[in-house]
Amino acid sequence: MPMLTSRISGEELEDLKQKASDHFWPHSRQTENMFGDAGVKMVTKARGVWVDDVDGNRWFDTLSGMWLVNIGHGREEIADAVYSQMKDISYSPGSTVTPVTAQLASRVASLSPDKKSRIYFVSGGSEAVETALKMAKNYQKNIGETTRWKVISRRGSYHGATHACMSLGGGGIAAPSNYGPLMPGNVHIEQPDGYRGRCCSQPGGCTLDCAKDLERAILHEGPSTVAAFIGEPISAASGIHIPHPEYWPTIQDICKRYGVVLICDEVINAFGRTGKMFASEHWEIKPDITTVAKALTSGYLPIGAAIASKNISRAFEGGEDNIFRHLITFGGNPASCAAGMVNLNIMESEDLVKNSEQMGNYLFEKLQPLKEHTIVGDVRGGLGLLAAVELVRDKSTKEKISADPEATTKLTEILQENGLLGRAGDVIPIAPPLCITRDEIDHFVERLDTSISKMESSI
Repeated sequence: MPMLTSRISGEELEDLKQKASDHFWPHSRQTENMFGDAGVKMVTKARGVWVDDVDGNRWFDTLSGMWLVNIGHGREEIADAVYSQMKDISYSPGSTVTPVTAQLASRVASLSPDKKSRIYFVSGGSEAVETALKMAKNYQKNIGETTRWKVISRRGSYHGATHACMSLGGGGIAAPSNYGPLMPGNVHIEQPDGYRGRCCSQPGGCTLDCAKDLERAILHEGPSTVAAFIGEPISAASGIHIPHPEYWPTIQDICKRYGVVLICDEVINAFGRTGKMFASEHWEIKPDITTVAKALTSGYLPIGAAIASKNISRAFEGGEDNIFRHLITFGGNPASCAAGMVNLNIMESEDLVKNSEQMGNYLFEKLQPLKEHTIVGDVRGGLGLLAAVELVRDKSTKEKISADPEATTKLTEILQENGLLGRAGDVIPIAPPLCITRDEIDHFVERLDTSISKMESSI
Protein backbone atom coordinates (compact mmCIF):
# COMPACT_ATOMS: atom_id res chain seq x y z
CA MET A 1 0.00 0.00 0.00
CA PRO A 2 1.55 3.36 -0.99
CA MET A 3 2.11 6.19 1.43
CA LEU A 4 -0.98 8.27 1.99
CA THR A 5 0.73 11.60 2.38
CA SER A 6 4.06 13.23 1.63
CA ARG A 7 6.65 12.94 4.38
CA ILE A 8 7.20 15.96 6.60
CA SER A 9 10.88 16.49 7.17
CA GLY A 10 13.57 18.98 8.04
CA GLU A 11 12.96 22.08 10.12
CA GLU A 12 9.15 21.79 9.89
CA LEU A 13 9.18 18.32 11.45
CA GLU A 14 11.58 19.28 14.20
CA ASP A 15 9.49 22.37 14.98
CA LEU A 16 6.31 20.25 15.25
CA LYS A 17 7.96 17.76 17.59
CA GLN A 18 9.35 20.55 19.74
CA LYS A 19 5.92 22.16 20.06
CA ALA A 20 4.41 18.84 21.09
CA SER A 21 7.22 18.19 23.56
CA ASP A 22 6.79 21.65 25.12
CA HIS A 23 3.00 21.92 25.28
CA PHE A 24 1.15 18.68 24.49
CA TRP A 25 0.27 16.47 27.48
CA PRO A 26 -0.18 12.89 26.23
CA HIS A 27 -2.76 10.72 27.97
CA SER A 28 -1.34 8.29 30.56
CA ARG A 29 2.25 8.77 29.40
CA GLN A 30 5.37 10.50 30.58
CA THR A 31 5.92 13.89 28.98
CA GLU A 32 9.70 13.33 28.87
CA ASN A 33 11.16 11.70 25.76
CA MET A 34 7.72 11.71 24.18
CA PHE A 35 8.99 10.67 20.80
CA GLY A 36 11.25 7.86 21.99
CA ASP A 37 11.25 4.35 20.52
CA ALA A 38 8.05 3.35 22.34
CA GLY A 39 6.64 6.84 22.59
CA VAL A 40 3.99 8.92 20.86
CA LYS A 41 3.71 8.80 17.07
CA MET A 42 2.80 11.95 15.18
CA VAL A 43 0.41 10.71 12.52
CA THR A 44 -0.90 12.62 9.53
CA LYS A 45 -3.20 10.43 7.48
CA ALA A 46 -4.94 7.06 7.53
CA ARG A 47 -6.98 4.72 5.33
CA GLY A 48 -8.73 1.50 6.37
CA VAL A 49 -6.49 -0.30 8.89
CA TRP A 50 -3.36 1.69 7.96
CA VAL A 51 -1.94 4.85 9.54
CA ASP A 52 0.94 7.03 8.26
CA ASP A 53 3.23 9.10 10.47
CA VAL A 54 5.37 12.17 9.78
CA ASP A 55 8.54 10.09 9.55
CA GLY A 56 7.28 8.13 6.56
CA ASN A 57 6.33 4.97 8.46
CA ARG A 58 3.18 2.96 7.86
CA TRP A 59 1.45 1.35 10.84
CA PHE A 60 -1.14 -1.38 11.23
CA ASP A 61 -3.82 -0.12 13.62
CA THR A 62 -4.35 -3.12 15.92
CA LEU A 63 -6.88 -1.39 18.18
CA SER A 64 -9.00 0.78 15.85
CA GLY A 65 -7.48 3.87 17.40
CA MET A 66 -8.95 3.42 20.87
CA TRP A 67 -11.49 0.65 20.23
CA LEU A 68 -13.58 2.93 18.04
CA VAL A 69 -12.69 3.33 14.32
CA ASN A 70 -15.00 0.46 13.37
CA ILE A 71 -15.60 1.45 9.75
CA GLY A 72 -11.91 2.16 9.18
CA HIS A 73 -9.95 5.35 8.66
CA GLY A 74 -10.33 7.89 5.87
CA ARG A 75 -14.08 7.81 5.08
CA GLU A 76 -14.53 11.02 3.14
CA GLU A 77 -18.32 10.67 3.03
CA ILE A 78 -18.44 11.35 6.76
CA ALA A 79 -16.36 14.48 6.33
CA ASP A 80 -18.71 15.63 3.57
CA ALA A 81 -21.81 15.00 5.72
CA VAL A 82 -20.34 16.87 8.69
CA TYR A 83 -19.33 19.81 6.48
CA SER A 84 -22.80 20.00 4.96
CA GLN A 85 -24.46 19.86 8.39
CA MET A 86 -22.21 22.55 9.83
CA LYS A 87 -23.04 24.87 6.96
CA ASP A 88 -26.72 24.59 7.94
CA ILE A 89 -26.44 24.60 11.73
CA SER A 90 -23.54 23.39 13.87
CA TYR A 91 -25.14 23.71 17.31
CA SER A 92 -28.78 23.65 18.31
CA PRO A 93 -29.81 26.19 20.99
CA GLY A 94 -31.53 25.11 24.20
CA SER A 95 -35.02 23.61 23.91
CA THR A 96 -34.46 22.77 20.22
CA VAL A 97 -33.60 19.67 18.24
CA THR A 98 -32.26 19.33 14.72
CA PRO A 99 -33.63 16.87 12.16
CA VAL A 100 -30.40 14.85 12.12
CA THR A 101 -30.42 14.48 15.91
CA ALA A 102 -33.98 13.16 15.81
CA GLN A 103 -33.06 10.83 12.95
CA LEU A 104 -30.07 9.38 14.80
CA ALA A 105 -32.07 8.88 18.00
CA SER A 106 -34.68 6.93 16.05
CA ARG A 107 -32.00 4.95 14.20
CA VAL A 108 -30.20 3.92 17.39
CA ALA A 109 -33.48 2.96 19.06
CA SER A 110 -34.40 0.79 16.06
CA LEU A 111 -31.10 -1.09 16.44
CA SER A 112 -31.19 -1.48 20.23
CA PRO A 113 -32.68 -4.41 22.18
CA ASP A 114 -35.69 -2.23 23.17
CA LYS A 115 -37.12 -0.61 20.04
CA LYS A 116 -39.15 1.81 22.21
CA SER A 117 -36.10 3.16 24.02
CA ARG A 118 -35.15 6.82 24.37
CA ILE A 119 -31.66 8.04 23.55
CA TYR A 120 -29.93 10.55 25.84
CA PHE A 121 -27.02 11.95 23.82
CA VAL A 122 -23.75 13.04 25.45
CA SER A 123 -20.18 13.74 24.30
CA GLY A 124 -18.42 10.44 25.00
CA GLY A 125 -18.18 7.19 26.92
CA SER A 126 -17.40 8.54 30.38
CA GLU A 127 -20.33 10.94 30.15
CA ALA A 128 -22.57 8.12 28.94
CA VAL A 129 -21.74 6.05 32.01
CA GLU A 130 -22.10 9.04 34.37
CA THR A 131 -25.48 9.71 32.79
CA ALA A 132 -26.55 6.08 33.22
CA LEU A 133 -25.56 6.10 36.90
CA LYS A 134 -27.51 9.28 37.60
CA MET A 135 -30.44 8.04 35.53
CA ALA A 136 -30.59 4.74 37.44
CA LYS A 137 -30.51 6.43 40.85
CA ASN A 138 -33.07 9.04 39.75
CA TYR A 139 -35.27 6.28 38.34
CA GLN A 140 -35.31 4.50 41.70
CA LYS A 141 -36.32 7.74 43.44
CA ASN A 142 -39.07 8.42 40.89
CA ILE A 143 -40.67 5.00 41.48
CA GLY A 144 -40.56 5.46 45.24
CA GLU A 145 -37.41 3.46 46.02
CA THR A 146 -35.76 6.38 47.79
CA THR A 147 -33.22 4.33 49.77
CA ARG A 148 -31.56 2.82 46.70
CA TRP A 149 -28.27 4.57 45.89
CA LYS A 150 -25.51 1.95 45.79
CA VAL A 151 -23.98 0.71 42.53
CA ILE A 152 -22.48 -2.75 42.08
CA SER A 153 -19.73 -3.21 39.49
CA ARG A 154 -16.95 -5.65 38.71
CA ARG A 155 -13.47 -5.34 40.17
CA GLY A 156 -10.85 -4.46 37.55
CA SER A 157 -13.31 -3.12 34.99
CA TYR A 158 -12.94 0.21 33.23
CA HIS A 159 -15.95 2.44 32.58
CA GLY A 160 -14.38 5.85 32.02
CA ALA A 161 -12.03 8.46 33.42
CA THR A 162 -14.33 10.65 35.52
CA HIS A 163 -14.39 10.18 39.29
CA ALA A 164 -17.56 8.09 39.47
CA CYS A 165 -16.57 5.99 36.44
CA MET A 166 -13.09 5.41 37.85
CA SER A 167 -14.66 4.18 41.08
CA LEU A 168 -16.59 1.45 39.29
CA GLY A 169 -13.46 -0.58 38.63
CA GLY A 170 -11.96 -0.09 42.03
CA GLY A 171 -9.35 2.24 40.64
CA GLY A 172 -8.15 0.43 37.52
CA ILE A 173 -5.62 2.49 35.58
CA ALA A 174 -6.37 5.46 37.82
CA ALA A 175 -5.30 4.42 41.33
CA PRO A 176 -7.51 5.74 44.14
CA SER A 177 -4.42 6.89 46.00
CA ASN A 178 -3.86 9.48 43.28
CA TYR A 179 -7.28 11.07 43.56
CA GLY A 180 -8.56 10.56 47.07
CA PRO A 181 -11.49 8.41 48.15
CA LEU A 182 -13.60 6.69 45.52
CA MET A 183 -17.30 7.31 44.97
CA PRO A 184 -19.22 6.22 48.07
CA GLY A 185 -21.69 3.39 47.74
CA ASN A 186 -19.78 1.48 45.08
CA VAL A 187 -19.61 -2.28 45.69
CA HIS A 188 -17.30 -4.60 43.72
CA ILE A 189 -17.81 -8.23 42.69
CA GLU A 190 -15.60 -10.56 40.67
CA GLN A 191 -15.18 -10.63 36.90
CA PRO A 192 -15.75 -13.74 34.81
CA ASP A 193 -12.26 -15.05 34.04
CA GLY A 194 -11.98 -18.38 32.32
CA TYR A 195 -8.17 -18.33 32.37
CA ARG A 196 -7.25 -17.49 35.95
CA GLY A 197 -10.54 -18.58 37.51
CA ARG A 198 -10.48 -16.09 40.33
CA CYS A 199 -14.10 -16.78 41.22
CA CYS A 200 -15.05 -19.98 39.39
CA SER A 201 -12.16 -22.13 40.53
CA GLN A 202 -13.68 -25.59 40.11
CA PRO A 203 -12.10 -27.93 37.52
CA GLY A 204 -14.00 -27.99 34.26
CA GLY A 205 -14.62 -24.30 33.83
CA CYS A 206 -17.10 -21.66 34.93
CA THR A 207 -19.49 -22.57 37.77
CA LEU A 208 -21.39 -19.27 37.43
CA ASP A 209 -20.19 -18.27 40.90
CA CYS A 210 -18.96 -15.11 39.18
CA ALA A 211 -22.59 -14.29 38.31
CA LYS A 212 -24.04 -15.48 41.62
CA ASP A 213 -21.57 -13.16 43.35
CA LEU A 214 -23.97 -10.37 42.35
CA GLU A 215 -26.79 -11.86 44.42
CA ARG A 216 -24.48 -12.32 47.39
CA ALA A 217 -23.46 -8.66 47.18
CA ILE A 218 -27.07 -7.46 46.92
CA LEU A 219 -28.10 -9.50 49.97
CA HIS A 220 -25.05 -8.36 51.93
CA GLU A 221 -25.68 -4.67 51.23
CA GLY A 222 -29.47 -5.00 51.57
CA PRO A 223 -31.66 -5.09 48.43
CA SER A 224 -33.41 -1.86 49.42
CA THR A 225 -30.09 0.02 49.14
CA VAL A 226 -28.89 -1.15 45.68
CA ALA A 227 -29.83 1.02 42.70
CA ALA A 228 -27.92 -0.55 39.81
CA PHE A 229 -25.43 -3.07 38.49
CA ILE A 230 -23.10 -2.17 35.61
CA GLY A 231 -20.79 -4.30 33.49
CA GLU A 232 -19.42 -4.63 29.97
CA PRO A 233 -20.87 -7.67 28.16
CA ILE A 234 -17.25 -8.51 27.28
CA SER A 235 -14.88 -6.56 29.49
CA ALA A 236 -11.99 -4.97 27.62
CA ALA A 237 -10.03 -3.88 30.69
CA SER A 238 -10.12 -7.33 32.31
CA GLY A 239 -8.56 -8.91 29.23
CA ILE A 240 -11.36 -9.89 26.81
CA HIS A 241 -12.87 -12.86 28.60
CA ILE A 242 -15.93 -14.33 26.88
CA PRO A 243 -18.37 -15.17 29.69
CA HIS A 244 -20.23 -18.45 30.16
CA PRO A 245 -23.40 -18.62 27.99
CA GLU A 246 -25.57 -18.41 31.12
CA TYR A 247 -23.61 -15.61 32.78
CA TRP A 248 -25.60 -12.66 31.47
CA PRO A 249 -29.04 -14.35 31.64
CA THR A 250 -28.22 -15.12 35.30
CA ILE A 251 -27.17 -11.52 35.92
CA GLN A 252 -30.37 -10.25 34.32
CA ASP A 253 -32.54 -12.61 36.38
CA ILE A 254 -30.87 -11.49 39.62
CA CYS A 255 -31.34 -7.81 38.76
CA LYS A 256 -35.04 -8.35 37.99
CA ARG A 257 -35.57 -10.37 41.17
CA TYR A 258 -34.22 -7.59 43.41
CA GLY A 259 -35.36 -4.51 41.47
CA VAL A 260 -31.82 -3.53 40.45
CA VAL A 261 -31.32 -1.50 37.25
CA LEU A 262 -29.17 -3.46 34.78
CA ILE A 263 -26.70 -1.21 32.93
CA CYS A 264 -24.72 -2.73 30.07
CA ASP A 265 -21.68 -0.67 29.17
CA GLU A 266 -21.30 -1.18 25.43
CA VAL A 267 -19.02 1.77 24.77
CA ILE A 268 -16.49 -0.68 23.30
CA ASN A 269 -18.73 -3.69 22.54
CA ALA A 270 -21.50 -2.02 20.48
CA PHE A 271 -21.91 -1.36 16.77
CA GLY A 272 -20.49 -4.54 15.35
CA ARG A 273 -17.36 -5.08 17.41
CA THR A 274 -18.49 -8.54 18.63
CA GLY A 275 -20.20 -9.64 15.42
CA LYS A 276 -23.58 -8.32 16.56
CA MET A 277 -24.84 -4.75 16.53
CA PHE A 278 -24.94 -4.96 20.35
CA ALA A 279 -23.04 -7.54 22.36
CA SER A 280 -26.08 -8.10 24.60
CA GLU A 281 -27.71 -9.80 21.58
CA HIS A 282 -25.38 -12.79 22.01
CA TRP A 283 -27.20 -13.70 25.21
CA GLU A 284 -30.63 -12.31 24.28
CA ILE A 285 -30.73 -9.95 27.25
CA LYS A 286 -32.47 -6.58 27.39
CA PRO A 287 -30.62 -4.11 29.61
CA ASP A 288 -32.52 -1.35 31.37
CA ILE A 289 -29.87 1.13 30.24
CA THR A 290 -27.14 0.67 27.62
CA THR A 291 -24.20 3.05 27.29
CA VAL A 292 -22.59 3.64 23.90
CA ALA A 293 -20.06 6.05 22.38
CA LYS A 294 -16.89 5.51 20.35
CA ALA A 295 -18.12 3.45 17.36
CA LEU A 296 -21.41 5.34 17.01
CA THR A 297 -19.41 7.75 14.83
CA SER A 298 -16.37 5.46 14.50
CA GLY A 299 -14.45 8.23 16.23
CA TYR A 300 -14.89 10.74 13.43
CA LEU A 301 -16.48 13.14 15.94
CA PRO A 302 -17.11 12.79 19.69
CA ILE A 303 -20.48 11.36 20.72
CA GLY A 304 -22.00 9.09 23.34
CA ALA A 305 -25.42 8.09 24.59
CA ALA A 306 -27.35 6.40 27.36
CA ILE A 307 -30.02 4.22 25.78
CA ALA A 308 -32.91 4.05 28.24
CA SER A 309 -35.49 1.28 27.89
CA LYS A 310 -39.14 2.28 27.82
CA ASN A 311 -39.53 1.07 31.41
CA ILE A 312 -36.81 3.49 32.53
CA SER A 313 -37.80 6.52 30.46
CA ARG A 314 -41.48 6.47 31.39
CA ALA A 315 -40.53 6.92 35.06
CA PHE A 316 -39.42 10.44 34.13
CA GLU A 317 -42.84 11.38 32.76
CA GLY A 318 -45.81 12.83 34.59
CA GLY A 319 -44.75 16.14 36.10
CA GLU A 320 -41.97 18.55 36.98
CA ASP A 321 -40.79 16.47 39.92
CA ASN A 322 -40.00 13.56 37.61
CA ILE A 323 -37.82 15.42 35.10
CA PHE A 324 -34.28 14.10 34.61
CA ARG A 325 -32.39 17.30 35.48
CA HIS A 326 -29.18 16.52 33.70
CA LEU A 327 -27.45 18.56 31.00
CA ILE A 328 -24.51 17.84 28.69
CA THR A 329 -23.50 20.83 26.56
CA PHE A 330 -22.58 18.90 23.42
CA GLY A 331 -25.18 16.15 23.74
CA GLY A 332 -26.92 15.62 20.41
CA ASN A 333 -24.53 17.91 18.56
CA PRO A 334 -25.81 18.10 14.96
CA ALA A 335 -22.40 17.61 13.33
CA SER A 336 -21.70 14.54 15.48
CA CYS A 337 -25.15 13.15 14.73
CA ALA A 338 -24.55 13.66 10.99
CA ALA A 339 -21.35 11.66 11.34
CA GLY A 340 -23.27 8.99 13.25
CA MET A 341 -25.92 8.64 10.55
CA VAL A 342 -23.39 8.19 7.75
CA ASN A 343 -21.33 5.85 9.92
CA LEU A 344 -24.34 3.57 10.44
CA ASN A 345 -25.19 3.79 6.72
CA ILE A 346 -21.67 2.58 5.86
CA MET A 347 -21.91 -0.24 8.36
CA GLU A 348 -25.18 -1.36 6.82
CA SER A 349 -24.25 -0.94 3.14
CA GLU A 350 -20.93 -2.78 3.54
CA ASP A 351 -22.37 -5.36 5.96
CA LEU A 352 -19.56 -4.69 8.41
CA VAL A 353 -21.27 -6.41 11.32
CA LYS A 354 -21.29 -9.63 9.30
CA ASN A 355 -17.70 -9.02 8.26
CA SER A 356 -16.78 -8.62 11.91
CA GLU A 357 -18.31 -12.00 12.66
CA GLN A 358 -16.59 -13.74 9.72
CA MET A 359 -13.20 -12.06 10.04
CA GLY A 360 -13.36 -12.48 13.81
CA ASN A 361 -13.67 -16.23 13.37
CA TYR A 362 -10.77 -16.20 10.91
CA LEU A 363 -8.64 -14.07 13.23
CA PHE A 364 -9.32 -16.37 16.19
CA GLU A 365 -8.33 -19.38 14.08
CA LYS A 366 -5.11 -17.70 12.91
CA LEU A 367 -4.16 -16.76 16.48
CA GLN A 368 -4.30 -20.35 17.80
CA PRO A 369 -0.72 -21.35 16.74
CA LEU A 370 0.59 -18.55 18.98
CA LYS A 371 -0.13 -20.84 21.95
CA GLU A 372 3.04 -22.74 20.98
CA HIS A 373 5.12 -19.84 22.30
CA THR A 374 6.41 -20.44 25.82
CA ILE A 375 5.25 -16.97 26.94
CA VAL A 376 1.70 -17.18 25.53
CA GLY A 377 -0.57 -18.29 28.33
CA ASP A 378 -3.92 -17.86 26.61
CA VAL A 379 -5.54 -16.78 23.36
CA ARG A 380 -9.09 -15.41 23.66
CA GLY A 381 -11.74 -14.33 21.18
CA GLY A 382 -14.26 -15.91 18.89
CA LEU A 383 -16.97 -13.25 19.06
CA GLY A 384 -16.30 -10.73 16.32
CA LEU A 385 -13.13 -8.69 15.99
CA LEU A 386 -12.36 -8.61 19.70
CA ALA A 387 -9.52 -10.86 20.81
CA ALA A 388 -6.57 -10.99 23.17
CA VAL A 389 -3.25 -12.74 23.69
CA GLU A 390 -2.17 -13.05 27.32
CA LEU A 391 1.55 -13.26 28.01
CA VAL A 392 3.09 -14.98 31.02
CA ARG A 393 6.57 -15.62 32.32
CA ASP A 394 5.64 -19.17 33.25
CA LYS A 395 2.71 -21.14 31.81
CA SER A 396 2.41 -23.42 34.84
CA THR A 397 2.23 -20.62 37.42
CA LYS A 398 0.66 -18.02 35.08
CA GLU A 399 3.08 -15.42 36.43
CA LYS A 400 2.43 -12.16 34.64
CA ILE A 401 4.89 -10.54 32.26
CA SER A 402 4.46 -7.31 34.22
CA ALA A 403 6.31 -8.90 37.12
CA ASP A 404 9.27 -7.38 35.27
CA PRO A 405 8.54 -3.61 35.10
CA GLU A 406 10.65 -3.22 31.96
CA ALA A 407 9.01 -6.05 30.07
CA THR A 408 5.89 -4.19 28.90
CA THR A 409 7.96 -1.24 27.66
CA LYS A 410 10.19 -3.65 25.75
CA LEU A 411 7.18 -5.40 24.24
CA THR A 412 5.74 -2.09 23.04
CA GLU A 413 9.05 -1.31 21.35
CA ILE A 414 9.14 -4.73 19.69
CA LEU A 415 5.58 -4.43 18.40
CA GLN A 416 6.36 -1.03 16.95
CA GLU A 417 9.54 -2.36 15.34
CA ASN A 418 7.21 -4.72 13.47
CA GLY A 419 4.81 -1.99 12.36
CA LEU A 420 2.05 -2.63 14.92
CA LEU A 421 0.40 0.32 16.60
CA GLY A 422 -1.64 -0.46 19.71
CA ARG A 423 -1.30 -1.42 23.35
CA ALA A 424 0.93 -3.96 25.05
CA GLY A 425 1.09 -5.36 28.55
CA ASP A 426 0.24 -8.66 30.18
CA VAL A 427 -2.56 -8.78 27.66
CA ILE A 428 -2.25 -7.69 24.03
CA PRO A 429 -5.77 -6.59 23.05
CA ILE A 430 -6.76 -6.97 19.40
CA ALA A 431 -9.61 -4.97 17.87
CA PRO A 432 -8.87 -3.85 14.30
CA PRO A 433 -11.35 -1.94 12.11
CA LEU A 434 -14.31 -4.04 10.99
CA CYS A 435 -13.43 -3.47 7.32
CA ILE A 436 -10.33 -5.66 7.68
CA THR A 437 -9.61 -8.35 5.08
CA ARG A 438 -8.14 -11.86 5.34
CA ASP A 439 -4.87 -10.66 3.80
CA GLU A 440 -4.61 -7.90 6.39
CA ILE A 441 -5.28 -10.38 9.19
CA ASP A 442 -2.53 -12.61 7.80
CA HIS A 443 -0.16 -9.62 7.78
CA PHE A 444 -1.03 -8.70 11.35
CA VAL A 445 -0.72 -12.22 12.79
CA GLU A 446 2.63 -12.72 11.05
CA ARG A 447 3.96 -9.49 12.57
CA LEU A 448 2.54 -10.39 15.98
CA ASP A 449 4.13 -13.84 15.83
CA THR A 450 7.51 -12.29 15.00
CA SER A 451 7.13 -9.82 17.86
CA ILE A 452 6.28 -12.49 20.41
CA SER A 453 9.23 -14.62 19.25
CA LYS A 454 11.60 -11.71 19.83
CA MET A 455 10.09 -11.00 23.23
CA GLU A 456 10.36 -14.68 24.10
CA SER A 457 14.08 -14.75 23.35
CA SER A 458 14.72 -11.75 25.59
CA ILE A 459 13.17 -13.27 28.73
